[in-house]
Amino acid sequence: MPAEDQGVPVLAPPAEVSANLARLADTVARLRGEVDHAHAVADGRALIELAKGVLMERLRCTPPDAAKQLETLAGRAGMTPLEFAAEIVGEAAEDRISEVAQEFLARAEGEDSVAVRLRTAESGVLAAGDTQRVAESILEHALRPLGATAVAVWLAGPDGSLTLAGSAGFSPEEAGRWRYVPPGVATPARSALIERDTVWLPTLAGAGLPSVGQHTLAGGGRVAVPTGTGGRIIGVVEMCWPEPLPAEPGRQRRQLEALAELCAHTLDTWDGVVAPVAADGSGDFLGELVDFVDGLHDPAVLLSPCLDGGRLSDFRIHHANVRFADPGGRPRSRIVGTRLLETYPLAAEKSGLLDKIHRVYATGEPFRADSMAVTTLVDQVPLTVLTDISITRFAGNVLMILRIQDDAAKLAVLLQHAQRLGRIGGFEENVVTGAITWNTELFALYGLPPNAAPLSLHELAGHAHSDDAPAIGRFLRAVLHHKRPSSTAFRLQRSDGVARHIRVVAEPVVDARGELVAVRGAYQDVSSQHWTEVALAATRDRLAETEQQAMERNRLALQLQHAIMPPAKGPIDMPGLRAAVRYRPAEKEHLVGGDWYDAVALPTGEVLLCVGDVAGHGIDAATGMVSLRNALRGLAATGAGPAQLLTWLNLVAYHLTDHVTATAVTAVYDPAHRKLRWARAGHLPPIVRHRSGEATTLPLIRGSLLGAVRDVVYQEEELQLDEGDILLIYTDGLIERRDRPVQDSVSRLVTLVDGHDGGLEHQLDTLLTYSTADTDDDTCVVGIEVTTS
Repeated sequence: MPAEDQGVPVLAPPAEVSANLARLADTVARLRGEVDHAHAVADGRALIELAKGVLMERLRCTPPDAAKQLETLAGRAGMTPLEFAAEIVGEAAEDRISEVAQEFLARAEGEDSVAVRLRTAESGVLAAGDTQRVAESILEHALRPLGATAVAVWLAGPDGSLTLAGSAGFSPEEAGRWRYVPPGVATPARSALIERDTVWLPTLAGAGLPSVGQHTLAGGGRVAVPTGTGGRIIGVVEMCWPEPLPAEPGRQRRQLEALAELCAHTLDTWDGVVAPVAADGSGDFLGELVDFVDGLHDPAVLLSPCLDGGRLSDFRIHHANVRFADPGGRPRSRIVGTRLLETYPLAAEKSGLLDKIHRVYATGEPFRADSMAVTTLVDQVPLTVLTDISITRFAGNVLMILRIQDDAAKLAVLLQHAQRLGRIGGFEENVVTGAITWNTELFALYGLPPNAAPLSLHELAGHAHSDDAPAIGRFLRAVLHHKRPSSTAFRLQRSDGVARHIRVVAEPVVDARGELVAVRGAYQDVSSQHWTEVALAATRDRLAETEQQAMERNRLALQLQHAIMPPAKGPIDMPGLRAAVRYRPAEKEHLVGGDWYDAVALPTGEVLLCVGDVAGHGIDAATGMVSLRNALRGLAATGAGPAQLLTWLNLVAYHLTDHVTATAVTAVYDPAHRKLRWARAGHLPPIVRHRSGEATTLPLIRGSLLGAVRDVVYQEEELQLDEGDILLIYTDGLIERRDRPVQDSVSRLVTLVDGHDGGLEHQLDTLLTYSTADTDDDTCVVGIEVTTS
């Protein structure tokens, strides 16, 4: 027979808090607070009316006189009327509560009798000093008029046991037999404790649950109401009727819950029970509890309840020991002091963790679970980890031990996915410690034995085809420097002579401050897909034509670029000077740029250094760049200084080209005297790094754009260099970004140069590798290092 037909109530479990309903829950809580405040105001008025009734009885006066007397006496006592009314009611209840209550009930004929009974019972509770007297007062003044004949007040133990703290309407023998109920015994009170909600039983016999008075009141109804303060359930009030109750409680349920609330303060201080530490952490015990948590070998956090208006709204992470590891990788300093739902908003929705913490806090029953899935947000991405959890209540606080499964389990999951996808080797590289983890498939892909040392991402280009070096460089800049996921394809050159087509995918791992801590990803061998005839058969004709066209476009673009700007050669060594250049074309190879550089020894023994940037892209920019670069070389043979060279070059750009405009920096270095003369035409100033390690920009001297106006006077500056100094001249393709001013990018470049301690060529390579530019423009860098003569 279904449980509903037997009269057993079907209790729905408490609904888990949904993160999507958080705002609605806050609104409901606020409105409920306003309603509670209105109830409190009404309760205060009822207490004042009760006090006026006591004064009317004692002074034999009229209601208006009693109201004036109450206000006068309160003023003399330095109390509010409500406080003084509570004193009067308490004294009257202490002296002769039954007599006063009966007289007041008789005088209140025609009023809301339920409200009056609640006020009368409350006056008895205020006067009562123990739970037994509270139970007797509630039964006499509130429950008997409702038809109830007995009441039992149960105190909930931390182990789930129940102790009869007070009762009325039962024989002493019956109460003695039910003085203590061990944990695990199913009773109406225990059902209310577990469900944290009122249990309404039409008949005790139909529910099949044993309880106090089960022999004499078996055919009657039972109502068990949990009671407590601040969201912590202290006990249960069980009310008994001799007759069956209706299936639906109706309006009577709220009245009975209000009666149960009157028992909370006496249960909290019942004899033999130590009062819990306050939720705000007052008292020495909380400090001792923190020391206890720090002494645990397991990772643990201590949660303190957050009470808003006396209601439990959340838990605050009061303390976390040094062994605690946040599932999202955040440091303890970011966790301690925050609210649980702020730090782990998905705890209420996904894992049910918040509901379990509430249950433990309310009932005192510990909770333990192995391999429980806990979900947290990392950069707005849900991350689920398997965790062993233990939750225990300690004197008004909650201790949660949360042990995340070790790295071996993570590696097992990684291997499982890699094998499932097929020919994929997973890796993880810690950039802080240098530790590298490979799976077995990745060693086989590289043709290395399983006991070989894994290769770092920085060594990737050394094991790839030389033509793939630019693509690998862009891939490393995206992951290691820009900290964004990226992928690329390259040809792996294995030590056994086998070449494989590989695709690598990687993503950065950053900490709470945004600093890179690790890189993880996977290599996939795509050689079979690349060379499989089955895949090529269906698309051979179309792909052949498309690939041929793409190859021709790329070949022509590369030939044109190499003709205009040959690849950088090795460093130029001469007495007292070492010069080096770097040129990086735009990533889109068909866009021929207008950047140029030059570093050439002059007949005078001096060295000409120049960097320029013609506005725009394409053939016009390239031909204009050729004109200016060749013109500057010819003009430099005259032995003129940098300012005069730019003056002549401006006339060339203005008169002899098709409206070409450009920026440039020209410098002439005398190795014999280590003097540098330089001038600029609308270009970014050079950077000098002194032997001491300090890097600065040269002054922003006067000099306008080449080709903009006909007559321009350029300013020339002189700089004395010392042995070990490095001078860098560059184009804006090295630093230009769309999201920040150029000056900020220059400052960052100076900081990068300042922090570098390598040689000249390594300095140039570092600048290209860690370039933050995002405009896909050509980049030229020319550097000189002063050496011994």
